[in-house]
Amino acid sequence: MTKLRVLGVDGCKDGWVAIELHDGAFAGAHIAATLPALLAERADVDVVGLDMPLGLAEAGWRQADVAAAAALGAARSTVFRVPPRPVWLEEEYEPAVKRCREITGQGFSRQAWALRNKLLEANAYRNIAPHRLFEVHPEVSFRGIAQGRSLPSKKTWQGQMQRRDLLLEVGIALPAELGAAGRAGPDDVLDAAAGAWSAHRIATGQATSYPDPAEACAAGGTIAIWC
Repeated sequence: MTKLRVLGVDGCKDGWVAIELHDGAFAGAHIAATLPALLAERADVDVVGLDMPLGLAEAGWRQADVAAAAALGAARSTVFRVPPRPVWLEEEYEPAVKRCREITGQGFSRQAWALRNKLLEANAYRNIAPHRLFEVHPEVSFRGIAQGRSLPSKKTWQGQMQRRDLLLEVGIALPAELGAAGRAGPDDVLDAAAGAWSAHRIATGQATSYPDPAEACAAGGTIAIWC
């Protein structure tokens, strides 16, 4: 019987790290410097859940971020507001903030700006990808696994262990040995695994989108965070 194969992908210091699931269970971990390199050898996966904004508004803020932040409640600050497309065409932070204020009346954080290179890489790949690529957010995914229960910060020992336990509860057993992918940060691996859980839900028709229905994207397709 053919297995349902999905990937959850998160950015890391060495590029991108992925957790692969077959029929919802852990089946491997992968790491590569670029997104195309990571996915080139995995053309048979059914869905890729990517922790990176996919689709940009032309003006104003994305409804996906607003809806996901509202769903997270007290943890809403873990969702960065993603500025509109013209802002990302700037090459430095200060001009980008100025452009953002011109368009939206507000600035945005350096943390969000730090996503620029990977955000542009992911959106360029989305336009040519042979894969079914969906945007996910790990804290939204973990909230779904935890059925709305609040969690400690993923930067803490308690937070990381609780997230690993939650993954185990839904059948995703992350081994101690991940090969080359083990050099990724613990939070990146956990986030990729949460993205894989959402990818499995997307592939099996169980997922929820934020917003629902998804927002139309001027460049084509839709903008939504899936869980």
